[in-house]
Amino acid sequence: MRAELRRYTVPGWGVGELWTRAEVVLAHEFEWRPSDDDVEVPVREDLLVARVLAFFHGEAVTFDDVPLDLDDHTSFQHAVADALRAVPRGETVTYGELAALAGHPGAQRAVGSYCANNRFMLFVPCHRVVAADGLGPYGSAGPAVKRRLLALEGVSL
Repeated sequence: MRAELRRYTVPGWGVGELWTRAEVVLAHEFEWRPSDDDVEVPVREDLLVARVLAFFHGEAVTFDDVPLDLDDHTSFQHAVADALRAVPRGETVTYGELAALAGHPGAQRAVGSYCANNRFMLFVPCHRVVAADGLGPYGSAGPAVKRRLLALEGVSL
């Protein structure tokens, strides 16, 4: 079965691409464009995309039931992804806390590396991982985007 690309736009946020195969998410990319002049991307009726759009509109949507293709993940990366997917909406953990939850206490730097290379934005919600002394980074999107994502979940830092 071939991979399928599902594109969508979220005005004021940006344009997303979901790569799936048989309803398993292979990757989720997002181009952050915080202006209101986003290019409209037509999207067919799609329940998964509808859930993503609902999240960006502030609805209490979870993605912990969405199957992900983690075949290329090490056992450590699986443990981190599973632990992070279990962090409830509206809550945060530090990199050190997430390492401990994943069964690898003291591996906070490795957790940070995993989050920096996460290809499952929202599905493995790395925006919920904060530094021990504050917000912390959020890859190329930056801390302002991380703060906005957390605000959608009712978290203010």
